[in-house]
Amino acid sequence: MTSVPAPASAPHLASRLQGFGTTVFAEMSALAVATGSINLGQGFPDRPGPAEVLDVARAAIGTAHDQYPPGPGQPDLRAAIAEHHQRFTGLVYDPADEVLVTAGATEALTAALLALLEPGDEVVLFEPMYDSYAAAVAMAGGVLRPVPLRPPPVAAGEVSSAPWTFDEAELRAAVTPRARLLLLNTPHNPTGKVFTRDELAVLADVAERADLVVLTDEVYEHLVFTGARHVPLATLPGMRDRSLVVGSGGKTFSTTGWKIGWVCGPAPLVSAVRTAKQFLTYVNGGPFQPAIAAGLRLPDAFFRHVAHDLEQHRDLLVTGLAEAGLPVVSPEATYFATVDVRPVQPDGDGLAFCRALPARAGVVAVPAGVFYAAEHAGLGRHLVRFAFCKTEEVLGEAVARLRRMA
Repeated sequence: MTSVPAPASAPHLASRLQGFGTTVFAEMSALAVATGSINLGQGFPDRPGPAEVLDVARAAIGTAHDQYPPGPGQPDLRAAIAEHHQRFTGLVYDPADEVLVTAGATEALTAALLALLEPGDEVVLFEPMYDSYAAAVAMAGGVLRPVPLRPPPVAAGEVSSAPWTFDEAELRAAVTPRARLLLLNTPHNPTGKVFTRDELAVLADVAERADLVVLTDEVYEHLVFTGARHVPLATLPGMRDRSLVVGSGGKTFSTTGWKIGWVCGPAPLVSAVRTAKQFLTYVNGGPFQPAIAAGLRLPDAFFRHVAHDLEQHRDLLVTGLAEAGLPVVSPEATYFATVDVRPVQPDGDGLAFCRALPARAGVVAVPAGVFYAAEHAGLGRHLVRFAFCKTEEVLGEAVARLRRMA
């Protein structure tokens, strides 16, 4: 579903997690190491974050910050998160009880699902879906109700800037009386889609009609490219009071290993998440919390530069992928570009393509089919995701290798 296929029955593994094997990221990253290939699979940058952030973390090590921070997070970081939201989204949160610091966005999402779902409750979400969603819903005893996003048509060797789209009728049909929560990832991984205000209005209407809690994963909020604009669903009329907004410093500040995330929302919802979160990690990343606070307070120019720089890297990669004979959907945001491998892999087996790619071109990618629920696996079987959050030198070499497939 969201991993490399597991054995038919994994010994000792609880039934709700049967079918979740080793993540595809682990397999592909190990393949990159074993073959000396360029890893464009897992989405982590290969250069350090801003000195203004890193220096604060270095200074904090060896001080009281090495010890347990407060359970909800250090007060200054919670204040910085609230300030940042108000500056960039206009949403106002009280740092005292409407902001919770977590061990990355993954813990925020998992804790929210554990806190809010009863066994059998349904979660409506779009697929392809980020790696952890299906497993977290399963751990919470919930049921997935996925709605497909579909890519635009693209010819071999061409690049399309058209957006991925969904069918409103399919979305509304996915909402049954057992639906409890709408999980939205925008900007979206792995497609790079940024949901438009009109699309968000449809989602808001669905949430209100079915009285759904809304959980939004917005970790790529600042990595949005020319022509697109990120609009948090919580900013639409009536949505703030039913929405939990998840963010993270890892992608914006190139500190993915620090695992500093957060969730913001109405106090009763945040309190529920905090109850679950305190029995997961309790707290984490003491010296990194003041550093992320410093990052969130950097001037607007920093955030514009991050997006502009990454957009240039996107253009370098998507051009190279097209020159390799692949149809490419150019993303509106995030770290990732998706291709259709059928012009160079006639059977359309994306997993086989990725396993063979190191020998074929010295590059590693990730098959997008693992981001789909089993019943829709065919929709993503032929799709593969490449990451462009790498240096120009690394991307240039990767592109040169990929062109040899043409």
